[in-house]
Amino acid sequence: MSSLLIFSLLIFLMLTGMPISIALGLTVLSFVFFMTNVPTESVALKLFTGIDNFEIMAIPFFILAGNFLTHGGVARRMINFATSMVGHWYGGLGLAGVMACALFAAVSGSSPATVIAIGSIMLPAMVKQGFPKRFGAGVITTSGALGILIPPSIVMVVYAVATGGSIALDPAGHRVSSASVGQLFIAGVIPGIMLATLLGFTTFYRAWKNDYPRLPRASWAERFIAFRKCIWGLLLIVIVLGGIYTGKFTPTEAAAVSAVYAFIIAVFVYRDMSLKDVPKVLLGSANMSAMILYIITNAVLFSFLMANENIPQQIANWMAAAGVNWAVFLLVVNILLLLAGNVMEATSIVLIMAPILFPVAVKLGIHPVHLGILMVVNMEVGMCHPPVGLNLYVASGIAKMGITELTIAVMPWLLTMLGFLALVTYVPEISLWLPRMLGML
Repeated sequence: MSSLLIFSLLIFLMLTGMPISIALGLTVLSFVFFMTNVPTESVALKLFTGIDNFEIMAIPFFILAGNFLTHGGVARRMINFATSMVGHWYGGLGLAGVMACALFAAVSGSSPATVIAIGSIMLPAMVKQGFPKRFGAGVITTSGALGILIPPSIVMVVYAVATGGSIALDPAGHRVSSASVGQLFIAGVIPGIMLATLLGFTTFYRAWKNDYPRLPRASWAERFIAFRKCIWGLLLIVIVLGGIYTGKFTPTEAAAVSAVYAFIIAVFVYRDMSLKDVPKVLLGSANMSAMILYIITNAVLFSFLMANENIPQQIANWMAAAGVNWAVFLLVVNILLLLAGNVMEATSIVLIMAPILFPVAVKLGIHPVHLGILMVVNMEVGMCHPPVGLNLYVASGIAKMGITELTIAVMPWLLTMLGFLALVTYVPEISLWLPRMLGML
């Protein structure tokens, strides 16, 4: 009964057009004040302790690093390198767009940032080369979603934070801890490479079928020059993942290092950004960070209410009693997350759903890392379909296309992503093999 009241109130407040963060906070305050004996002071305390978390500090640092790289010419050099490698294949610039998005995703941690950085350069070039605008927009919108799957990923950090305080018991009754940011980052490598390959194959097939333009084959000397020019950006991938895996620094420290490194590269190495541009980048990053942290604060409060009312455990016990197995549960989770993607953006969905789904998944024998990657892939799909797909709106502004037209344009790649989602859902080893091989699980 209490869970029905909580979710009914939350949905009602969101339907009024209220921002998600305020709707979450107001739901908690209303329920605590009128329906429980929990002291109101504990809510204020939870607001503070909720974001008093070392891992949360990674979010503003990764956002700052992404903004420095977006404005600092790294994207352009990655595009040049990708074009030199695959530009002579069918749909050359389209394939280069997929490859450049994958490379930029590995340093930015954000899907919209990837779409802006790669799309603003790639889309005009593709139209000029003779590609249909719909083809280019479809490639960049969906490939940009790799920004949250290929590590580092802000959504992975949010998942780790959202499940950090949850209590979960496996089928044998043993307590299971949530996935760490480092585990999720390493787990995202193989799924990220696989999805980039599948999106590239879709691009190649459509270009081959329609006989789209190809670029002249670059010489190995030209490829080496392009690689040398973008090496400083690519080194960031090695620094972040290598540093986390070898234990040189934590994911949060890796985020801080990447922000400083990105600043040095943009201002002093590539010199595409002057020192007087830095305050503007800092302000933009602070605005984005404040928005996400405010949502996290209220979502932590919502998780506190869920735990206080014992709702995740009640759902887990009900599912176990009903004989629901892990395969059916994951199918329901996918449908639920895809539906949520129609009305909410990725961060809010993960913050609300992860603390509820995590104990139930563990009770059914699903690994927390597998659930995390599954949620991230769902969020990728949600970013590419209306009505609130963030990548659609960003790409719409770059391509000067309407949302309806762009939705039709992304459909072949979106179907590829849905096929990949099914694969990740029912083959856990795609997510778990690499962290297990590296001794991280």
